Amino acid sequence: MSLKKLLSTAALVLPMSSAHVQAGNSVQILDSRAEQLLASDASIQLLGTGYAWTEGPLWIPENGERQTGSGYLLFSDIPNNVIHRYQPGEGVSVFLTESGASGLKPGDSSQGSNGLLLNEDGQLVLFQHGDRRVAIMDAALDQPASRFITLVDAYQSQRLNSPNDGVFSRSGDLYFTDPPYGLANGLTDPNRELTFQGVYHLSSSRELTLLDDQVTAPNGIALSLDERTLFVAVSDEENPHWLAYDLSTDGSVSNKRLFHDANEAAMNEPGLPDGMAVHSSGHIFATGPGGVWLFSETGELLARILTGRPTANCTLAGDESVLYITANDALLALPLLRQSP
Repeated sequence: MSLKKLLSTAALVLPMSSAHVQAGNSVQILDSRAEQLLASDASIQLLGTGYAWTEGPLWIPENGERQTGSGYLLFSDIPNNVIHRYQPGEGVSVFLTESGASGLKPGDSSQGSNGLLLNEDGQLVLFQHGDRRVAIMDAALDQPASRFITLVDAYQSQRLNSPNDGVFSRSGDLYFTDPPYGLANGLTDPNRELTFQGVYHLSSSRELTLLDDQVTAPNGIALSLDERTLFVAVSDEENPHWLAYDLSTDGSVSNKRLFHDANEAAMNEPGLPDGMAVHSSGHIFATGPGGVWLFSETGELLARILTGRPTANCTLAGDESVLYITANDALLALPLLRQSP
């Protein structure tokens, strides 16, 4: 779904209130395996609201210790070209302006960053809609600045559409999606150069490989814990679903298959498949119609977290005690149950 369409859909949803997001039955347990992570009476918490369209939540751990509960959250507000910071116990503040539209060329949009990642060096990596590239912020996290180093902005000398979301492997390879959502007129935008929407592999040596050019609206992307499976969310309004691929050690894919279908749910609930977060249990939190879906590694639906509004993305706190959710104009949080060591 294009950002324009998402915002139009979002306008049909009543404004959020704290009472709304804390209403009962926001967690639907469908399989007992979900009970190791989710309490059926857990309440969704409203952490911030008033944004245009929130995306790209990223947990920044304190002192680089990835499994700690200490740290803060970054998230994008795409139309406003801003990244915000949420500090637990303190609230939300502006982290970076001009997050994705800093070096505009004629015909580019003014949209900001979408997905956000940390690379192996602890640098902020941004999927920039306006600048149509994947870039590294050329500044320390504690002194953010709108200076960027391009990682990739073209395939075979043609500009990318608008890089959307990505995931790093443990070896430092990057897998990312490139739908046209950041282009002002989407698929029909006159500035579009590629004739397809791609799923890509960027090796740690900066070699770009096209993995799949036959996906309409590739969006969120994730790796299984053993890095043998690549998951891609497909936010196609006509056929919303999630895909899975077998992933080889050289970064190539095979055995493309349906992971889970969302067509029936999308007919009745707001939102489409989008961002994902993989838990240390192997279970996958995936945003989709109605909120966030919890899957097993093999695509079985275990539970749903109902936000009642278009929901873009999610991520886990470092200690996996909280699931942070970007949903339309808001930042939400859901406490999770901690697994025993």
